[in-house]
Amino acid sequence: MKIIIDDKIPYIHGAFEKVAEVVYLPGNKTTPEVVKDADAIITRTRTICNESLLKGSSVKFIATATIGFDHIDTEYCRQAGIEWTNAPGCNAESVNQYISSALFSWSMRKRTDLAGKTIGIVGVGQVGSRVAKTCETIGMKVLLNDPPRERAEGSGKFVLLKTIQEEADIITFHVPLKVSGLDTTFHMVNKEFLLNLRKKPLIINSCRGEVFNSEDVLNTLKSGNISGLIADCWENEPAINPELLKLAEYGTPHIAGYSKDGKANGTKMSVQAVSKFFKLGLDDWQPSEVEPPENPVIEIDGNQRREYSILAEAILSTYAIENDDELLRKEPKNFEKLRGDYPVRREFDSFTIKAKNVETETLEKLEKLGYKIKE
Repeated sequence: MKIIIDDKIPYIHGAFEKVAEVVYLPGNKTTPEVVKDADAIITRTRTICNESLLKGSSVKFIATATIGFDHIDTEYCRQAGIEWTNAPGCNAESVNQYISSALFSWSMRKRTDLAGKTIGIVGVGQVGSRVAKTCETIGMKVLLNDPPRERAEGSGKFVLLKTIQEEADIITFHVPLKVSGLDTTFHMVNKEFLLNLRKKPLIINSCRGEVFNSEDVLNTLKSGNISGLIADCWENEPAINPELLKLAEYGTPHIAGYSKDGKANGTKMSVQAVSKFFKLGLDDWQPSEVEPPENPVIEIDGNQRREYSILAEAILSTYAIENDDELLRKEPKNFEKLRGDYPVRREFDSFTIKAKNVETETLEKLEKLGYKIKE
């Protein structure tokens, strides 16, 4: 059999070579000619898997090593008898880490405290649930909005989007891109939505660029009805709106989910899915040699320090959003290169906190965030 693999998917080299012919290609080089005689494609979001690519091919299975799958024409695949899978939740903790860093960096820049602020989380799946847990741990009031979950589970813990518009100091979006039907998310953040924000909140997009209407967000930033924007996802990537980047508090090149842990999880899920479909005997395959963090031990002395300061230091020691923001602002045209060459970033559970003079309650919160604790 023959498998086409995006050459930017990490840790996958060598996984299939003993059982298949493997071709590694950049996403934009995956063409109809290339996939014509392929049995499977393992891809990322930059390869559009639709009729134009797949018609007349022998492709039977597509695995995308990403949470999102709007680059796969699922209806065409159904009609053509092509099975597909994504990697739900693979980088959820990576995005949680990104949001945590963004929030603490923003709070320090604005000389304000997150504790006591109200955050609205729109979309409470794998990512939104983790963000909610983190925000509760650092003392924020959390409002959850997720209509599909509310219909399935009841309205007990969910609120209307209108409530978030009226009460939230910060709103972060973690929804899939859905362009039609029930629970459409395409341009859900538009002029109407923005005009009805009562508290001029900070808004964050780390899900999909098209969830925000860029022009409406830009105009609202200028008018002052939102206090700021943190954007990792943009309309028309990689040709992002330079004026929107200029006005954003932080702008990054769609890397929120780019921790090495998240990438390794996505690769593992894709390899195992292909193996199970074709019965290749790799159902328990795991990536090896995931790079460790440069400084895996974080030393914190809590003497005469607030808990808030300790939590901020722990989180910002694992990832500083300012670095990615600075690189994108310097060379916006390098959007794709910054993604493709993204450096090592590891999640909270890859770090050990060596604590001194830190209260037990604070240590428990750090452990709840995922850190290993050494006193």
